[in-house]
Amino acid sequence: MQTDRPVNLSLFKHFSWPLAALVSISHRITGAILFVGVGFGLYALDMALSSAAGFDAAAAMLAEPIPKLMMLALLFVLTFHLVAGVKHLLLDVHIGDSLQGVKAGSIVVIVVSLAVTGALGGLLW
Repeated sequence: MQTDRPVNLSLFKHFSWPLAALVSISHRITGAILFVGVGFGLYALDMALSSAAGFDAAAAMLAEPIPKLMMLALLFVLTFHLVAGVKHLLLDVHIGDSLQGVKAGSIVVIVVSLAVTGALGGLLW
């Protein structure tokens, strides 16, 4: 017997995710990335605080392109997580909890995160 029902439902093909859901899920993912990324930051801090030679080694390591990109990515993750967290706190007190407010708040989270990361990245680079 042939049916028209799909056998496997793909979360990306058969469902459309609202922007607010994507931002909320991304907030959780960025929290996990920050948990792991703190290790990189603590490693660089430990190296820099160990001695003058350690500071020079940490400065040389962070002058390379790959660690700089890692720090920029961690900076974006931190700003996104922080701004999305503020959005979630505002939703807890019923500020912007309408459909239009949630969508606008999600757009604000993305724009502010990119702007802050760009500004701070410009200072760091």
